[in-house]
Amino acid sequence: MVNLFIVIKNLTIYTLILFLSIKLLSKGFDYTAKKLSRANKHTKAAALFISAIAIFAWPFLFADYPYILRTSIIVLLYIVLALSLNFVLGFAGQLSMGHAAFYAVGAYTTALLTVNLKVSFWLAFAASAVIAGLFGLLLGIPTLRLKGDYLAITTIGFGEILRLVLINWTSFTRGPAGIPGIPSPKLFGLTINSNTGYFYLILALAVFTVFISYRLLNSRLGRGLIAVRDDEIAAEAMGINSTYLKILAFVLGAVIAGMAGSFFSTFVHYVNPDNFNYMESVVILTMVVLGGVGSIPGVILGAAVLSILPEALRDIATYRYAIYGILLVMMMIIRPQGMIGKSSFKGGVRHENTKSKKNHKSLWRAVGS
Repeated sequence: MVNLFIVIKNLTIYTLILFLSIKLLSKGFDYTAKKLSRANKHTKAAALFISAIAIFAWPFLFADYPYILRTSIIVLLYIVLALSLNFVLGFAGQLSMGHAAFYAVGAYTTALLTVNLKVSFWLAFAASAVIAGLFGLLLGIPTLRLKGDYLAITTIGFGEILRLVLINWTSFTRGPAGIPGIPSPKLFGLTINSNTGYFYLILALAVFTVFISYRLLNSRLGRGLIAVRDDEIAAEAMGINSTYLKILAFVLGAVIAGMAGSFFSTFVHYVNPDNFNYMESVVILTMVVLGGVGSIPGVILGAAVLSILPEALRDIATYRYAIYGILLVMMMIIRPQGMIGKSSFKGGVRHENTKSKKNHKSLWRAVGS
């Protein structure tokens, strides 16, 4: 009875701390977004330039603190993973709960190619993206007619089947023992084996993912994805190919997740099926939902917060998944749009009335040339 009381007390304390932190960050970001939206182009450019300089100088500022630097690398890795799921969930509206499977495909592809065949990391990195994309295509095609819970169950099954294959195919994947000794990447003859080198490598991947996200969202394909997500029947009635767009979202999300898995394998120099279990998919999904489904800044902030706070509060590890569930319920009640509202920046989509003239115009633009 005493132990139960201690568990409930700790859950309450940790949940309140996390929830208040998220609320404060959300309020602060809403205020900043409002100020930036009213600022002129020069102010926005200056703010972007200062932010870029601060991020670029981060490894040098914390060169004597390897724990902080490695945590920063993990944060950027989860930002890439959360943004890759945002293609599927946020843009296409497809509830995928087996996203860690594509992450695993990328990691194991790089591990097997670099360790067994002595292929260079960069060729293995490209192969990881292609093979993960093929798995995304194989999953996307048969699940086109599935929605909601049925799609979620199918993706969970896909992730678990892949994990069991990795565990039981011992002659190929070494099973539960995993694959050790994954070499560090080389660039222009220099071996990247320091935290600083890995930081810039994952930073480049994160910047690339953000760039692709914004370009897609603000393109004709992106507007078509949003139209399909909001009302697939209306979108098809206006000539939008929903089949092509949903497959595109699955493949693109899988490709980016495969790239993240490739980086992860060379960063830790070891892969194991336990790194890619169902709970890893839940963590990535939680980051997207708490940050704001469909909101690029929201997903970035959600991934950063849920990566940093558990590290800052190490005792939370025992209750992490229980707290994630409680936080999701509380956030859906109090702030259903996520930490950052979708209308805060151009990088998000608004919930619009499907009968409004404005929404009809956006649907027409989605199929415009």
